[in-house]
Formats: sequence, structure tokens, C-alpha cells
Amino acid sequence: MISSAFALAVAPGIAIMLAIYALDQRNREPLGLLIRCFILGIVCMILPLLVQTIAAVYGLRASGYGLLHSAFYAFVVVGLSEEGGKYLVLRYFAYPKKAFDEPFDGIVYSVMIGMGFATAENIMYVFQYGMATGWARMFISVPAHACFAILMGYYAGLAKFIPQHRGTLLFTGLFWAVVFHGAFDFFLFIGDSIFQVLAALVSLYIAVRLSIRAIRQHRATSREWERLREENERKEEQDQD
Repeated sequence: MISSAFALAVAPGIAIMLAIYALDQRNREPLGLLIRCFILGIVCMILPLLVQTIAAVYGLRASGYGLLHSAFYAFVVVGLSEEGGKYLVLRYFAYPKKAFDEPFDGIVYSVMIGMGFATAENIMYVFQYGMATGWARMFISVPAHACFAILMGYYAGLAKFIPQHRGTLLFTGLFWAVVFHGAFDFFLFIGDSIFQVLAALVSLYIAVRLSIRAIRQHRATSREWERLREENERKEEQDQD
């Protein structure tokens, strides 16, 4: 039973990481670096756990105190703390790496970090609430974390190669990750009626659509970036001859 629960908890994150890794067909990232991103994604849970503990001490709750209260909890206490933790790892660990050398890499590293976080969170939920929760999170919560990571990584990839707008682009990535994360949680926090659940799923659907577009754009951009780099290398070789 325990092994089945653990497998259910970790399978979605692993599947998503393998899918993103398979899409990174040119100049793939070092496995050791990706594993470290995954581990640091687990470690960055410390920030939201700390923030949510402090919020509980001051009486802040996800629901029961009105829409504004729930919105603050969803977007700031949960959304900003969780995405902020992931952002810190992406910005200060993965972003400066030499291996981060094409736009799509932003998505790759961000997803590895996000899946580390989501997998650790999933393990806690599955062992606390049971297998039914694990099945639900497999198709909703873990893919949601992947979408938030893709959106953040998309802008990190742009920032890497448009340095004059680096700060704005990095902030934009964090902003949209927080917005979609907060919106998804907000509708779930304010009730469990079919309409509120559908609203949460609609916000997730929009995030999924934007994530697919982001992947397609960065894969195309990375192919063009690689082509130009190869051309420059050939020109340098010809000049040396």
C-alpha cells in the first residue's frame, strides 16, 4: 500500500519531466544539473511552509473570511510564496549556468524545479489524504504546477537572450506564474460548488494553452538560435583557414 501510494505521488512529476526532456532535442542539458534543479525544487518548499505557518499564527486562512481574504491567501500567501521559492532557484541557480545557452532551456530548468516542488507536495498530500487525492492531483494539481513553471521559464528564456530587458522579463515570468497559481487556488478556496471548480479548471485550461504556445515558440526560437550559432562557428573556421 505504501509503495503504491509513493508511486502514485511521484509518477506525474517524473512523466512531465521526461516529456519536457524529450522535447529538448538540441544540446540537451546535463543530467546532473537537472537532478540538482529537481532537488532544489524540493528544498524551496521551505519558503512557502514558513510563510503559511506565519500566516496561520496571525489567523489567516484559505477560506471562511470573505472573498478578499481568500484572494489574499491564494495570490500572496500561497501563490507568491510557492512561485517565489521556485523563482529564486531558477534565477540564482539555473539561470547563471553556462549550460543555459538557448531559450528553451528556461522552460526545461523551470519545469525541473517545479516538478521537484510538486512531487514533494504530492507525496505529502497522498500520504495525508489517501489514494483518491493522488489520482485527482495527477490530472490537475501536478500539471498545474508544470504550467506555472513553463510560463515562468518561458520568460526566463527570453531574459537570458534579451539582456537589456532582463529584469522586466524575469518579473513578468514570476508575475504570470503567481497570477495563474493564485487564480486556480482562489476558486477552489471560496467553495466546492461545480461552478467554482469549473472556474478553477478554466483558469488551468488557459494556463495549459499558453504553456503549449510557449513551448512551441521557444523550441522554434532555439532551433533558429542553434542554426545561427552553427553558421557563426563555420564562418569563424573559414576565417581562420
